[in-house]
Formats: sequence, structure tokens, C-alpha cells
Amino acid sequence: MALKQFQQLKLSQKLLPQQILLMKLLQLPTLALEERIKEELEANPALEEETDADIIDEELFSNENSDENEVEEEFDDAGEIKEGEIKTSASDVEVEDYMGAEELDSYKYEISNKGQDDDFKETVVVEGIGFQELLEQQLGLKDITEREYTIGVYLIGCLEEDGYLRREIDLIVDDLAFNYNLTTDITEVNKVLKLIQSFDPAGVGALTLQECLLLQLERKPDKTKEVVFAMEIIKNHMEEFSKKHYDKIIRKLDINLDELKEIIAEIIHLNPKPANTDTKESNFSAIIPDFIITVSDGIPELSINGRNKPDLKISKDYTQMLKEYTSTKEKNSKEASGFIKSKIETASWFIEALQQRYATLSLCMKAILEYQLEYFSTGDDNKLKPMILKDIAHRVNLDLSTISRMANSKYVQTPYGTFLLKSFFSESMSTESGEDVSSREIKNILKGLIESENKQKPLTDNELCSKLNIKGYNIARRTVAKYREQLEIPVGRMRKEL
Repeated sequence: MALKQFQQLKLSQKLLPQQILLMKLLQLPTLALEERIKEELEANPALEEETDADIIDEELFSNENSDENEVEEEFDDAGEIKEGEIKTSASDVEVEDYMGAEELDSYKYEISNKGQDDDFKETVVVEGIGFQELLEQQLGLKDITEREYTIGVYLIGCLEEDGYLRREIDLIVDDLAFNYNLTTDITEVNKVLKLIQSFDPAGVGALTLQECLLLQLERKPDKTKEVVFAMEIIKNHMEEFSKKHYDKIIRKLDINLDELKEIIAEIIHLNPKPANTDTKESNFSAIIPDFIITVSDGIPELSINGRNKPDLKISKDYTQMLKEYTSTKEKNSKEASGFIKSKIETASWFIEALQQRYATLSLCMKAILEYQLEYFSTGDDNKLKPMILKDIAHRVNLDLSTISRMANSKYVQTPYGTFLLKSFFSESMSTESGEDVSSREIKNILKGLIESENKQKPLTDNELCSKLNIKGYNIARRTVAKYREQLEIPVGRMRKEL
């Protein structure tokens, strides 16, 4: 096959690195953004955080040099200076240049609103021992051999956060042989595991939920009739109990409804996750709102969390080094200047991307506020208009993907609660009267129907669908099931109570 040469005209579209960086930053919530900024600060020495001293420095510099403009310089590969690339802070002057050693005392330039008579109390944070440490302490108090102690410590380390042991015993035997050169067998490991299962909190070290509940029931000091029946249900009728087939349990145990209620009350008081009794603070992350909406005299006002706009700058030391290296003609200096220039460019892109991110968040959230003005003014869910991504994209003249990234994982704090921003985006649905309503309004009505139902005979999805149709909402059963699942409400059978 002969080689051929030919010309081809091709149109393609590629994203610049700056655009990719902006898209990645745009979808980050506040907490994740802070972590990303920390990573960039560690990776790029040309990027710095502004300190209080920098702010004081700029104020002093601007007072003495009010007619000077911010310097913007650019260096090309040959070392020549051009305008418009490198953006430094407003000044290269240190605060020490204007103050002597005595004047730098913090009390002379930092504001303090406390008087001599004000009480100053430090908050002392005390951290308790962890869950695994608590178990290891109990293990150390037992009269066991060093071999059994080693196995016990390894088993405790294999426990998951909820207190269960989900790793297979035979794999643990292999781990002990490989990591500790300890030859053992399943029987010996199970013996030590039984010892751990006798520790507090009750139920720890269980392999399954069934075993966890049984361990707690067996530790009950008083074996009442309810406890005995509860053990029987957990041991032999767990499937019927989990599916709430109470009629079958009543028949098999030959008990009445009142007795079953007392037995279930005994089971409900058990802890399915024994490690939740950990003395350390629970592992949950606080929600940091990205947007804050306040209402003053019926008019909602928008503000963006200040943590979304960090004070970053390009290092003055790196800018100065770049000037020095580009002024020399040595080969090593040219390589060094290229490296420093790339770091400064990256820092400049990062700062610009953060600024664009903040501007985009402001623009989009302002459009959402204007679109849902009636809701944010009153907090009435019935005032919530159907809104999709395209509605906001048309208003702000941005792409749908940009709006999607902006709404992803962002929270807005309102006087009526803190909500996930994308929860305000909902499909429209027409009622019998022809009025468009949001799916969120239908979900609230669905939730109200389920809350007011007879718990002994909960409504099925078909019955819920019929009730919504009676209210004028033309909705299918599968849509009811979808909304119920989105509300994290189980099916009617699982909502049954005695």
C-alpha cells in the first residue's frame, strides 16, 4: 500500500487548562474548596495567603503612594519584560519598613474590644479515648497469654466503625501468620473473639446484626418472658421480623398482640451499631452553607460565604527572583527563570479561577433568588416555582453544565432552614386546573399523607396515587414510588406498626 499525502481541514474545540481548572473548582463545596486551596499552597511556593501584615502594608503604601498604579509585568522566554501577565500585590513594601521594633507590638495596631476587667476564659477541649483503645484496655485486664493478647489486638483492629467484624476468620488466620509470624487456627481465633464479644459495649465483635442483637439480649441480667421471646424471634424468626410479618410470629409463638408489642419494645431498645457508644465525637461533617439568604422587611438578601473568596497573592520573593534571573544571560539563570515563571503563571491562573468561580456563584445564585423570589420571601413551599437548569442557564447566558456544577453539593442557608441547592430544581407538573406546580410541592403533600396514615394499615403506593389524583395531581403510581424513595420513605408494609 503506497503512502499518500493529503490536506484536511478540521474544526475542533479544546478546553484550555484554565477552563478545566475553573470547572473543577466550580463544582467544589466550601469545605472541599478549602482543602483544594491548601493543596495548591503546598504544591506551589509562588502562591501565598495574605496576612494581616500584608493588609497593613498595603494601606500604608497606598497612603504614601496614592498616585501609583498596580504593577503588571510579563516576562517572555528570552527574558524581556511585557505588560499584562504577572499580577502581584499592590506593594512590595514590608510593614517593618514603616515601624520600629517597639511599634510592632501587637497591642498598638490590633483592635481589642476587651477591657482590663473583662473575664478571659479559654475553652478546654478534652478528647476521650477511642473505641478500639477502650477495647484494648479491657483486653489488657484479662488473664490471657501474650499469644492470645496479640490475636485479640489484631481482631480489635479489624473491627469496623460500627463495631462489627466483617473480615472472614480464615483470612485473619492468614494475616496473623504473614504479619506476625504467628501460626494459629480458626478455633483459637474464635476463642479470642468470644472473649472480645464479652466486652463493653454489648454486641461488639459480632459478625452479623442477628448475632449482635443476641449478644445484647444474652447480657440482660433479668431473663424476663419478653427477653426470652425476643431471643427466640431474633434466633429463629429474624426474616419474618425484619419484613414485619407479625401475624406469622404471633401464630408460631402462640402469643397475643399485646405480648408481641412488649417483645418488640424490648428489641427496639437494643443497639444495632454498638460502636456508636464511642466516647469520641461522632463522625459527622457539619454542613457549611455556601450561600446565605436573609429576609429583611420581606425582601430577601443574598450573601456568599466569605470562605469561598480566600485572600491569595503571588509571592513577592518569587517575583523579585524572576526579575533577577531574567536580567542575567547565563544558561542556568534562563532555566531557573523558566521554572519560576511557570510557577507564577500557575499561581496567577489559580487566583483568577477562584475569582471567576466566585463571580459565577454570585451570578447564578442571584438568578435563582430572583426566579424563586416569592418562596425566599415567605418560605411557603407552595410558592416554589418549577425550575430546571435550563431556566437559570438562559437567564445568566451560561452553559447547562456550568449551572449543574454550580448547584452540585452546594447548600443555601435560609430563615426556613438549610437546603441542598439542587433541591430547588424540580420538574413541573400540571394539575387538573392547568396550573403548573413543582415536584417538591407534590412531595410535601405525599409526605403529609404518609404522616397522617393509619400506621396499623399504611397506605400502598396505589392508594397514595389515588389520593393525589383526588387532590387534582395527575400522577402515576411509579412516580409516587419514585418520589417516596427520594424522600427515603419505605414501602407501606415496612411502615406498619402494631
